[in-house]
Amino acid sequence: MTILVLILLALAAGFAFATFKIIGQAEVMVIERLGRFHRVARSGLNILIPLIERPKSIDVRYFEIAVGGAKKITAGSTTRIDLREQVLNFPSQPVITKDNVTIDIDAVLYYRVADPQKATYAVQNLPYALETLTRTTLRNIVGEMELDATLASRDAINTRMREVIEEAAIGWGVDLTRVELQAIEPPRDIKQSMELQMRAERERRAAVTNAEATKRAAILESEGVREAQVRRAEGEKDAAILRAQGQATARLAMAEAEAQALERIASALPEGEAAMYLLGIKYLEALPKMTEGSGTTIFLPAEATGVMGAIGGLRELLTRSASGAKPQSNPTRATARPSPSRPAPPQLGSGASSGAAAGPDKPDDGDDPDGDPVTNL
Repeated sequence: MTILVLILLALAAGFAFATFKIIGQAEVMVIERLGRFHRVARSGLNILIPLIERPKSIDVRYFEIAVGGAKKITAGSTTRIDLREQVLNFPSQPVITKDNVTIDIDAVLYYRVADPQKATYAVQNLPYALETLTRTTLRNIVGEMELDATLASRDAINTRMREVIEEAAIGWGVDLTRVELQAIEPPRDIKQSMELQMRAERERRAAVTNAEATKRAAILESEGVREAQVRRAEGEKDAAILRAQGQATARLAMAEAEAQALERIASALPEGEAAMYLLGIKYLEALPKMTEGSGTTIFLPAEATGVMGAIGGLRELLTRSASGAKPQSNPTRATARPSPSRPAPPQLGSGASSGAAAGPDKPDDGDDPDGDPVTNL
């Protein structure tokens, strides 16, 4: 009796389990009636007809990480289809590039089941089909690219893979969200060569940067020298202009002072004597320069005797000017003027006075054979 009760309870429990299905949120269940698709059971309580209706089971793959860090993929089957976004991660695979370099690429695929009926009946094993399609697409895309382009074109590879896989996944009721390349591992020798190339490239860029800095410094230095020279030249120009203006002003002032002095001298001396006075002064100022040096011999022209005679009367003019007596202009005053035929040269020496002229009838031992007077100093 007890065994019969237990059997009835087991049958009742089995009947209830096959009849009542509680489906969680974001999950669905494909229900078949007599082996054909009947409906999709949504989340909540669903009642099935025993022995007539049953849920359809599908294959799934689970990605797990072991304790030691190794990746592990577990395959199984379930009657519940998860509508959330799924992550399909599979181990890295060797791929040959266009330049015959074998690299290992690890990719990850994100997808979501949009149509449970197609995901159940359009493909036998959805995760495995997506993984295989991803592998083949990745080989085709990378096989058309060289190693350097592969390493630098992750976004382009991801975009092309998504376009190819999504075209096939639409018929499977799958909405492909993204495809990403996790890692690209070239061989060890290629990696060493890339490191050497990278080091050489950095050294080249450092050398170029140093050369550019040296060039820039030389340019700045030359510009500084040019600017200094320009400023120095401008300063010298301004100084020369100011110096010339100062000299011009000084010369104008001296000319004005000399003009005033000439006016005063002309007013103080008799008429016609100012020129003679100035001539004597200039001659006396020029004598020290003429007698510079030892053993200097000066040849005076015949006209110089008139000047010497004028100097003889200079004292008389100065004396009269100082006493306030205005001298009379006498054309026959005693001034030694040489005759045109034989002028009497003046003799200037240590014993001769500055205002005395040599007599016409007294011969001089220093006469020049040509008749010009000679002065020995």
